[in-house]
Amino acid sequence: MITTQTRQTLEALATAATRFDLVLVPGFKDSGPDHWQSLWQSQSPVFQRIVQRRWDNPDIELWIAAIQRLIAGRGRPALLIGHSLGALASSCLAADRHPLVAGLMLVAPAEPARFEAEDRVPQCPLGVPSVVVASRNDSFMGFRRAESWGRLWGADLVDLGDAGHINAEAGFGPWRHGLDIVVRLAARIDGDCRRGP
Repeated sequence: MITTQTRQTLEALATAATRFDLVLVPGFKDSGPDHWQSLWQSQSPVFQRIVQRRWDNPDIELWIAAIQRLIAGRGRPALLIGHSLGALASSCLAADRHPLVAGLMLVAPAEPARFEAEDRVPQCPLGVPSVVVASRNDSFMGFRRAESWGRLWGADLVDLGDAGHINAEAGFGPWRHGLDIVVRLAARIDGDCRRGP
């Protein structure tokens, strides 16, 4: 059963999707059927998802190219919702100042060294409204490191406490709170656009 709050969140997402593409960027090996990204996509048609042939090849450039293909084909401003390696790839595209990247939700970003991406992941402000969603016991990146990356990127930080890698294995299925974060970020992007540069 869908609660009133969930219905309101889904309506807000539908409204946001009239202005932005909401793009899911999974991590290494893609997001399985019980992962929140997959559940969001099956629950609502507002989400787009990158596609690539080699989910088992953790080359960050493959992820970046997949995002570029999707958003170039759509031709609308995009709010990228990346998990793990997908979060790192999303940050790269924003730092490259891609004109269609409107904002970023970076969930459980992985330590760049895990994917030999230390030289590619930006160490500067990303230039778009961004939020890092981090866990205090994520084995892919310690919380203090996530805080540090958030500061470097000029991103807001959402502390989920002990939430593992914020994936299905850590108990994150539908993750309603994550949808609320997307809605707030979309509203922030709208606010920034109305205020202008």
